Amino acid sequence: MKKRFTYKTGLAMLCVVAIAVSCDDDLNVDPRNAINENDFLNNPDNAVALVNGVYNKMLDFDMYSFSWIGVTSITSDDADKGSTPGDTGSDKHRMDALSFDATDPSFNEVWKSRYAAIYRANNALGYLEQLSIDETLKNRLIGEVKFLRAFWYFDLVRCFGDVPLVVEQIDLNDTELINDVVFVRKPKADVYAQIEADLIDAASKLPLKSQYGQTDLGRATKGAAHALLAKSYLYQEKWNDAYTAAGEVISSGQYGLMTNYAEVWREVGENQEESIFEVQATLTKGLIQYTDVQGPRGTPDLGWGFNTPSAGLSNSYPAGDLRREGTIMFVPSTLWDGFEAPTTWNNPRYNYKAYQSSIAESWNGNKAETAKNLRLLKYSDLLLIRAEAAMEMGMVSEAEDIVNQLRTRAGLAEISGLTLQQLYNERRWEMAMEHDRWFDIVRTGQGVSAMAADGKTFVTGKHELFPIPEPQIIISNGLLTQNNGY
Repeated sequence: MKKRFTYKTGLAMLCVVAIAVSCDDDLNVDPRNAINENDFLNNPDNAVALVNGVYNKMLDFDMYSFSWIGVTSITSDDADKGSTPGDTGSDKHRMDALSFDATDPSFNEVWKSRYAAIYRANNALGYLEQLSIDETLKNRLIGEVKFLRAFWYFDLVRCFGDVPLVVEQIDLNDTELINDVVFVRKPKADVYAQIEADLIDAASKLPLKSQYGQTDLGRATKGAAHALLAKSYLYQEKWNDAYTAAGEVISSGQYGLMTNYAEVWREVGENQEESIFEVQATLTKGLIQYTDVQGPRGTPDLGWGFNTPSAGLSNSYPAGDLRREGTIMFVPSTLWDGFEAPTTWNNPRYNYKAYQSSIAESWNGNKAETAKNLRLLKYSDLLLIRAEAAMEMGMVSEAEDIVNQLRTRAGLAEISGLTLQQLYNERRWEMAMEHDRWFDIVRTGQGVSAMAADGKTFVTGKHELFPIPEPQIIISNGLLTQNNGY
């Protein structure tokens, strides 16, 4: 069983401060278990548990499971809905067909989960500033929370564009403040500016990956802050800034490529040299239904069968590309752990990166809450960010050198005369089924062509953003405005 930093103890601590934290519906706490604010602030041991409660949100079903999978992957040309024709997954058939609208629950769940997490982060930051603890520890914990808050705002701005920007503790009874802050969309430039500010501050406070002990492995690091900063710069086409921030990660000496691409997403790859940041899951505090949603459906039943790699993705790889077999589980076949994938499964392909082995990995029989970590930032992603920024700045040879590192690992010949489209293709193959493809085709202007090749219509001027969830507009009494086309 894996032994490392877990989020288990933090959830209760985030909720027991009666005055300090107003809990969401899923965080109800018996008032008899509450402690007063003075007791809380005078106990320095509470600081780490408070921050663990912010991390804890990443394990919830509404954060990175069904809705996130639908919004970020099933929408793209990398994946189909999967499952069975009659099982829509509430709205996943509409994600697949690009026929979604503001009433679809997946968008509301993505919105609510991120703001619930940001609410936790803002509360934690407010109380960390007041806690009397060692300054070095305090600064590190503040850096961790600011990194997490930046990550969730990065999700929101990529999905919805202009969004409310809340960076303070909110009194849920203060109607005026809520109307002025929570229900007002800020320009995406302002959101990115906040992301950058949080990450720059986090990078100044956080340690290197190697400076954490084993029990803290998986916490946010200086490298993670620089990597997410590079990615946020990339999305804004700040090429020089993206290039420089990516260089900070590369020159740190903390990261590298694993020899075997297929092992990156297996348990043996967790928190290894290619991992920059990932959701930490254990058998006692697992990631809720990420693997279950995508597990093969049929007999024997390993899951719900959604988010299956598309034929277009499968056929796009160059001959001999090892990334194809590391990404796509083909039916029938013998899996890496010796399990036989039978023809009694409903689909010919499944997401191999989401596969949790009950034979060769940590397993307790609970497929709804597995110990499989979810990679959110990888070194190969960072290398491709550096390469794309270099290409845009005219440094083709450096971009080629980076791409050829990845192609060599994938069993392919080196490439020369690299074009931007070839770089985009390499990014697709390297990052397939990792929840970036939709955002990549949008930001690089490939939406129309990529989705047409997949038999779907990408509407320019509409599909660059997802709809603001209708329930949120209703709650705001119309203060939140809708995106174009919805």
